Amino acid sequence: MPRQQADSLKADLCGKVVLVTGGGSGIGAAIAEAFGAHGAKVGIHFHGSREQAVAERIKKIRSAGGDAFSLQADFRSSQAVAETVEKVATHFGGLDILINNAGSMVGRRRLAEVDDDFIDQVFDLNARSVATACRASLPIFSQQKSGCIINVSSISARTGGSPGSSIYSASKAFVSTLTRSLARELADQHIRVNAISPGTIDTAFHEQFSSREKLNKTQATIPMQRLGVAQDCTGTALYLASNSLSGYVTGQVIEINGGQLMA
Repeated sequence: MPRQQADSLKADLCGKVVLVTGGGSGIGAAIAEAFGAHGAKVGIHFHGSREQAVAERIKKIRSAGGDAFSLQADFRSSQAVAETVEKVATHFGGLDILINNAGSMVGRRRLAEVDDDFIDQVFDLNARSVATACRASLPIFSQQKSGCIINVSSISARTGGSPGSSIYSASKAFVSTLTRSLARELADQHIRVNAISPGTIDTAFHEQFSSREKLNKTQATIPMQRLGVAQDCTGTALYLASNSLSGYVTGQVIEINGGQLMA
């Protein structure tokens, strides 16, 4: 990035309040660290036994000149989602940027194995939590007369994913469509809404839900001949959060996949 753009990015993001949901590992963790390195105040939401890793991340952010604190919550609960947004705004005195990254495949199930409870779990975590967080942030953004929402979709929202991921893929398609709808709905309130759509990113997500054999086969189909890493997603997130770099960008779902999807 040219020096002038780097300076603009730092000036734009320094002191901004950012909530990163699902910031305990993977893409969310990398994004939280990237914003912290640019002087932002970061609320890191996580779920599960990641306290130590998140604590180390907070130290790293503070040593880089940013600030951070953590919140643990199960985002299958809408009440927990809304409370997380409120707690970040209360802790830092506002909210400038909401990054909806929390999500999971929950499990690989072919259609014959899918029941209503499974659909509820996947959609509550991947779809309902995004809509709830956006809704909860709206009064804060409206009061400030500005705001930025960055949702995390997936390449599977367009490809349909691989066998056993149909419900997850559908939930991510919801995120992509919601992004475009809210961008139109909220533009007159000076709230920009965009999304990043990662391809196959080699994180704990795929360690849990994909075999190494499957990942190797996928890698062979990617023009750049490698799987992505979490840090491949941070530059786009920073760009979308910066008013000086992307102030006229809204309603976009930006693909990050090494050429895995070209259409």
